[in-house]
Amino acid sequence: MGPITEPPPRETALSITAIILTFDEEIHLERCLKSLSSLVERIVVVDSFSTDGTVGVARALGAEVAQRAFTHQADQLQWALDTLDIRTNWVLRLDADEYLEPALIAEIRARLPSLPSTVAGVRLRRKLIFRDKWIRFGGYYPTVLLRLWRNGQAHVPQLRMDEHIVLNGGEAIVFSKDFCDHNLRDITWWTEKHNRYATRKMADFIAMERGLGKANGTGADADASRAWKRFLQYAVFRRMPLYLRAVLLFGYRYVLRLGFLDGRPGFVWHALQGFWYTMLIDAKVEEARLFIAARGLDAFRAHVADRHGIVL
Repeated sequence: MGPITEPPPRETALSITAIILTFDEEIHLERCLKSLSSLVERIVVVDSFSTDGTVGVARALGAEVAQRAFTHQADQLQWALDTLDIRTNWVLRLDADEYLEPALIAEIRARLPSLPSTVAGVRLRRKLIFRDKWIRFGGYYPTVLLRLWRNGQAHVPQLRMDEHIVLNGGEAIVFSKDFCDHNLRDITWWTEKHNRYATRKMADFIAMERGLGKANGTGADADASRAWKRFLQYAVFRRMPLYLRAVLLFGYRYVLRLGFLDGRPGFVWHALQGFWYTMLIDAKVEEARLFIAARGLDAFRAHVADRHGIVL
């Protein structure tokens, strides 16, 4: 009988708390949690009272669960940062339909413990998967996002859309490996979600147009590339004629940024995300303008609050 081989030791978790916001994410959550299980010291699932098996999956895989009614992503995430008594050195934020690739896990292990104190955040490269196809073109890869930061050194601007993290100070660096955004649901779910997003975008557009306080495009941003995109979106793109914007955006992504190289799944993605979604926003903006012209701004504000739960 040969020598008994000891199993390899389990890798020590780093001083990281991972926060995952959920609502009915049973289909994705196990994949997400397993990608984090050996890397982070603590995982907290902040759930909006899911009706499926999300909470059971989270607890079965060792995550803590906190439940709270949902308003919007930024509000939920800031509540988590303020409430969860986080004591680890770092905080990581993922969506349930996202997961870390092994190469990124290895990079975080190798680099994070030795980062100088001047580094307050780490930007990670997101790889979008649609219908099992990596969308490499059209300007979607890499999307670089601040998702890992030193505890207590960041906050979440309270925006209805485009939730993101902003550092309170210090510098951010970019790691070279990827995490994946790979939603497994069907087109019906995708279009219903983006219909809701288009309503929020419309509300932000009208808020800016009518001077109803701060809109979604305001606020400092530690990520220069994101800040530039937000400037283009809110200072340039929104000033273009309605409907023309959808045509120009699709042409830019699909032709100039080589989206056609993503094949059939890429055509569906760029046509829906670049053209249909933008057209839907514009149609809702035009509808809102007609409503205001006929009934007045106060009636419109009451309408969106009653119909969509959006306070302008």
